[in-house]
Amino acid sequence: DGGGGHPAIQLERLERLRRLVARGMGFGCMHYAVEVPPDRGGPDFLAWLGGFYESGWSCNPLWTASFTDLPDHPITRGVRPFATRDEWYFNMRFRPEMEGITPILTAVPPEETMRRPDGPHSGNPDVRRSVAAGEPQHVAWAFQRPDGGRSFGFTGGHFHWNWGRPEQLRLVANAILWTSGLEVPAEGAPLQPIDIKRLQANQDFEPPASFQATQVAQQYRLAERSLQPTSGQPDASRPGNSTLQVEPPQP
Repeated sequence: DGGGGHPAIQLERLERLRRLVARGMGFGCMHYAVEVPPDRGGPDFLAWLGGFYESGWSCNPLWTASFTDLPDHPITRGVRPFATRDEWYFNMRFRPEMEGITPILTAVPPEETMRRPDGPHSGNPDVRRSVAAGEPQHVAWAFQRPDGGRSFGFTGGHFHWNWGRPEQLRLVANAILWTSGLEVPAEGAPLQPIDIKRLQANQDFEPPASFQATQVAQQYRLAERSLQPTSGQPDASRPGNSTLQVEPPQP
């Protein structure tokens, strides 16, 4: 959970996390977990994570982000350029001058991300100016903390089927290794592809009658995708859903 319901912002948990981070603990958050209230958890997340989602400043549209230029960092080892449709948060609240932060995934949001009215999560004048100017947005980052600890933020993860994408899977696995202080192998974390059967396992709800496992597997090419790193242009997947529903392909 995130926002006002974030489990970390209960006072006793914040105090415990402060002690652990002070000892050099790695700290990572994904998707909704990067959002905390600016007055309750915000200062801590700036210090621990390097940045956070600030309601009324950041936004959370659904869009296809194209990651064409990955930085030279242990987290990107073995990861090829890719593109996915997800609820990529952006206009994050980062530390001044991006101190200690290495952007890992950066993309330029399209105009369609600003077609919702202003709101705590949908848009505001600042982010509208940024999108209109074509400014790149960082949606995943590594943070080398002044205390020597490591942290990682990843704003994607809304669509369940994207965990069958080897690029996302390896990038996050690499990030967990790096944040833990472990060495990331030269070719990235050794992983096996996640097929449609594994993605269907342990769901909270029964699939709807319209669900077609074969169709989803074909849309995401889950069985055919290789985990071997390659060069080239990013390969956009079609959208999925965090439950077992499937959205129609985008034009």
